[in-house]
Amino acid sequence: MQTACAFLNGAGGLVCIGVRPDATLAGQEVSDKTLREITQAAASIEPPASIDVVRVPVAGEREVLVLPVAGNSESVPFTHEGKPYQRSGSTTRRMPQQAYERLLLERMHSRRRWENQPADVTVRDIDRDEAFRLAENARGAGRFTGAPAGNLPDLLDRLGLRKGGEILRAAVVLFGKRFLPDYPQCELRMARFKGTDKAEFLDHRQVRGPAFRLLEEAELFCRRHFPLAARIVPGQMARVETPLIPPDAMREILVNALIHRDYSIAGGAVSLAIFDDRVEVWSAGTYPRGITPAALSRSHLSVLRNPLIADVFFRAGLIERWGRGTNRVIEMCRAADVAVPVFEEITGAAVVTFRVSVGVTTPQVTTQVTPQVTPQVVRLLEAARRSPLSRRELQQVLGVVDREHFRKAHIEPLITAGWLRRTIPDKPNSRLQRYRTTPAGEAALAGRS
Repeated sequence: MQTACAFLNGAGGLVCIGVRPDATLAGQEVSDKTLREITQAAASIEPPASIDVVRVPVAGEREVLVLPVAGNSESVPFTHEGKPYQRSGSTTRRMPQQAYERLLLERMHSRRRWENQPADVTVRDIDRDEAFRLAENARGAGRFTGAPAGNLPDLLDRLGLRKGGEILRAAVVLFGKRFLPDYPQCELRMARFKGTDKAEFLDHRQVRGPAFRLLEEAELFCRRHFPLAARIVPGQMARVETPLIPPDAMREILVNALIHRDYSIAGGAVSLAIFDDRVEVWSAGTYPRGITPAALSRSHLSVLRNPLIADVFFRAGLIERWGRGTNRVIEMCRAADVAVPVFEEITGAAVVTFRVSVGVTTPQVTTQVTPQVTPQVVRLLEAARRSPLSRRELQQVLGVVDREHFRKAHIEPLITAGWLRRTIPDKPNSRLQRYRTTPAGEAALAGRS
């Protein structure tokens, strides 16, 4: 079976039982027990491989058993009893760890994955504005070169999200609109629980939509429910407020959940659960093959389950390609004197847990959270600084289609923080309403520069 495993990892071959080293067909007696033992031994090859047994009669009542083993499989690398094997000339030997890891990485980029299959949708189902906004941002970051795409199909082709004229599932995950009922797995579940168990909700939401919107919704939910820890620094007459979890660390974990999850699980989702003593991020599916929870706390390969989706997040500047995301999260937590996260696999899901004290809040900040000065915030404040703009005009600045989402995720946090103001404050829903950057917003921009 070690030799069969080696053939599976190569170009294939024939395993012959009952042949001497000098090629004499000695054969052997074959019983039902013999065939059961071969079947049981083959079951210890992972991933499961179909190995047939051909019985070839030789002298007397003896038989040679021939096991044809197909090679060049997309499931490479295979292991036998947890160990990989390869052929070297006429011998079978253990595969070096480096070669095994390289084959694992190639398998994650195999030709047939959930994300690179046709989505059975049309261009009308893809959010053109969102796709071109990403392309513009990627170009500004130097991660999308060449002449600008002329139309949406051309852009999807260049992003690898359309093949042979057919839009791929990855495009729906990233840029789908009016979200399609055939993609229930594109969902984010968020909950703030009272106490340390799931007995009582304080707040909960379920959102279905494209991945970038789900990321924004998760960050908004975190800002709503994460208090800022406050302390008085000796010798200073000011409170110093620090985030419960470093924002970049939280975003990294949320992004990882969106790009590495197993989208083939139709009922799966990304879940964000906030308790008094911890924050949990769950994503459907275990960690990619070859990656263990323990490995995420040290140097490890960057193994991508969804390389097309990950590539678009890379172009958007939200990830790097060096397998250091979790290491950076640990470094950020240590620098902020926050407990490092715990990585686990629980009942078929990848789980990241931050141990915190969400229940210990300061009244001054639970009702008003200072937003992060993200590129989107800078663009809004810069636009409203020049002249008062309507909600629609500001929405066009970011290229966000969903009006309600834009109001809750972008406008309200800036007004609450005092960085943006309404020109008609006593009539917030007036059709003549405009928004303008405040002096505090100007100060935030100055601090950014």
